[in-house]
Amino acid sequence: MGTPAAPGAPADPGAPPAPDGVSVVLFTSDLRLHDNPVLTAALRSAPRVVPLFVVDPGIAAAGFAVPNRAAFLADCLAALDEGLRARGGALVVRRGDVVAETCRVAAGTGAGEVHVAAGVSGYALRREERLRSALTADGRRLRVHDAVVTAVPPGAVLPAGKDHYAVFTPYFRRWSAEALRPVLPPPRAVLLPEVRTGPLPAASSLARGAASPALPRGGEAEGRRRLAAWRRGGLARYAERHDDLAGDATSRLSPYLHFGCLSPVELAAGARERAGGGCAGAEAFVRQLAWRDFHHQMLAARPDAAHRDYRTRGDRWREAPGEFDAWRAGRTGYPVVDAAMRQLAHEGWMHNRARLIAASFLAKTLYLGWRAGARHFLDLLVDGDVADNQLNWQWVAGTGSDTRPHRVLNPLAQADRFDPDGAYVRRWVPELAGVPGRAVHRPWLLPDRERARCGYPGPVVGLEEALERFKRARGRA
Repeated sequence: MGTPAAPGAPADPGAPPAPDGVSVVLFTSDLRLHDNPVLTAALRSAPRVVPLFVVDPGIAAAGFAVPNRAAFLADCLAALDEGLRARGGALVVRRGDVVAETCRVAAGTGAGEVHVAAGVSGYALRREERLRSALTADGRRLRVHDAVVTAVPPGAVLPAGKDHYAVFTPYFRRWSAEALRPVLPPPRAVLLPEVRTGPLPAASSLARGAASPALPRGGEAEGRRRLAAWRRGGLARYAERHDDLAGDATSRLSPYLHFGCLSPVELAAGARERAGGGCAGAEAFVRQLAWRDFHHQMLAARPDAAHRDYRTRGDRWREAPGEFDAWRAGRTGYPVVDAAMRQLAHEGWMHNRARLIAASFLAKTLYLGWRAGARHFLDLLVDGDVADNQLNWQWVAGTGSDTRPHRVLNPLAQADRFDPDGAYVRRWVPELAGVPGRAVHRPWLLPDRERARCGYPGPVVGLEEALERFKRARGRA
């Protein structure tokens, strides 16, 4: 995806940095000091570096600046600035068009190069092209670095005669055989040229509205603390426990990967090493990291998959605002679905198995368009990533990479399997907290008086009726 500088290598290999040289590091989705090829390359190419972050109003204009990610981002920037100051530097913050502000900083400091991580979204690709054009016109160079946002760069492994993999299993085989770049140490020192740093943004300046009450704290230090705890504890049993809704045994590292507080290369390298030693949990975790890279390489090749069907099924999605509102509010009458949606609202995060259940219910049981569901997830998810979110939604809706596009996840079967005693539901649906065991998954079977006392809604649709409707819509009745 990028121009020509190898990750972590000097812009001009073998040549020492110019004694008075300056480089700019444009931080985007790589808000970390550990294992950051962009920062490492800039420090090798010039003795003084401008660590730059631009608050781009275009993000807000496009509807992607939402309270949960804004709060997390503010934490990340504060942590990044703290880490840079401990090394003699500081984060330089600007607000405005990212290309104009970057060019202005480069010109003001006499920087010869700007370093940035390769992205895969349409927005990132357009930003890269605009930056390259503007910097070239100004006599400067743009250096784009791969293997920063993903462990294996998009395009590094390809099927014969095609520009990307459309099915995960063959991709995973190639991905697993691909060597990872070396993990890089954090810099010991970062020297700034003469430059105004600018104030760090507060969350309230990045998005309007309140964040979810149980949102995790952002930043590299917090991410590394969680990673260390995960490696010590949950990783070993991840294979057997990752689908356990009540057990909450997933890593919860996805927000830190999304903002680049943690390196996917570092995570993949560590997990591969543990997997090679026979750790089944690490092997399962490696597979999840590969799914993330798989979706990024799909979006890199097909940027319009963020909003258009990757594989059209001729769907004519229903319009049912009341049913959509019930789903969004966690009031569908199916407790496992409602628990998932309430967890999302409270934490800005949702268990991966719960995401599949909630998405399948909207797209296939209610037969409402996947785009509306994906948009709601992006409004709340602190790890809301265009590649992962949109393409996971398409996988569930059957318009993406699923080789069984018409499968429907029955919410009752999913609840019985992955929340067998109902603990997850009782945690998030307090109206049903007094219903014992797996009876909590079918509250419509409770005695009338007990059901009325709960104040919980009846099912928004019957499952058999919904399944027949979906089969007819897909021409499979």
